Amino acid sequence: MSPTNKASPADIMPLADVMARLRDPETGCPWDIEQNFASIAPYTIEEAYEVADAIERDDMAALRDELGDLLLQVAFHSRMAEQSGHFALQDVIDGITEKMIRRHPHVFGDGTAREDGHAQWEAIKAAERADKEPDPSALAGVAIALPALLRAEKLQKRAARTGFDWPDIDGVIEKIEEELDEVRAATSQMDREEEVGDLLFAVVNLARHLKVDPEVALRAANAKFDQRFRIMEKLAGDDFPAHSLDQKEALWRQAKRLLKQP
Repeated sequence: MSPTNKASPADIMPLADVMARLRDPETGCPWDIEQNFASIAPYTIEEAYEVADAIERDDMAALRDELGDLLLQVAFHSRMAEQSGHFALQDVIDGITEKMIRRHPHVFGDGTAREDGHAQWEAIKAAERADKEPDPSALAGVAIALPALLRAEKLQKRAARTGFDWPDIDGVIEKIEEELDEVRAATSQMDREEEVGDLLFAVVNLARHLKVDPEVALRAANAKFDQRFRIMEKLAGDDFPAHSLDQKEALWRQAKRLLKQP
C-alpha cells in the first residue's frame, strides 16, 4: 500500500544532479572527486550533530540549513555508491519508503491498534535483523561507530530485553560506587582507562534506569559549564589565568549565583 497517490512537491533530484557534476571525473571538483565513503563519514556525523544543535537552540533557520547539509551527505554517499555500481539515490529513497510502510502496518495495513505501534515496530525490526544477520546475539546490529554514550545505552537496553538488568536502581548505584573504588585503586594508565570506562558505562546505566537520556544530560552539563566559565572569565578580566585556585573557586560560585538570578 502506498502512503499517498499524490506526487510529492519536494524534488531531491536537482541535488543529485549537482552531486553528479561535482563527482564527474572530467569536469567535476577535484576535492569532491577524490573523496570516498571513509573520508566523508566524519562530515556526515558532524552534520547530524549540527542538526541536533540547531534543534537544541530552537533555531529554525539554522535547522533548515543543517538539514540541507545532512541531505547533501546522503546525496554524496549515494553518488559514490552509484559510481561504484552498488546503488543510487533513488534506491535509498525507495528503500526507506518501503521500510517505513512495512514497519507501520497499524497505519498502512491491517495491523494492531495505533497505540501498539512502537512495540510492533521493535518486533518487526528484530525480525528483519534475524533475517539478514547471521549473528544470533541480542546485541547484533548495535553499530560500533555510534557515539560511545549512545552505544552504551543501546547495548544495555538490548541486554535488558533478555532479562539481564538490575531489578532496581539501588543495584545500579552500588555498581557505580564499586567502579569508583576500582578507579581509585588503579595503578597504571591502562588500568585507569579501563576502570574509568567501566565507571562511565555504569553511569549510563543509572541514566537509563532514571529514564534520562545521557547524551542530552551531558550536553546540558557542557552548556552549563560553558556559561559559568565564560562568566568567570568576564568577572576576572584579563588576568584570569593568574588567579589562584581559591579565587577561581570564588568566581565559580559567583557565576552560579548570577545564572540563578531571574
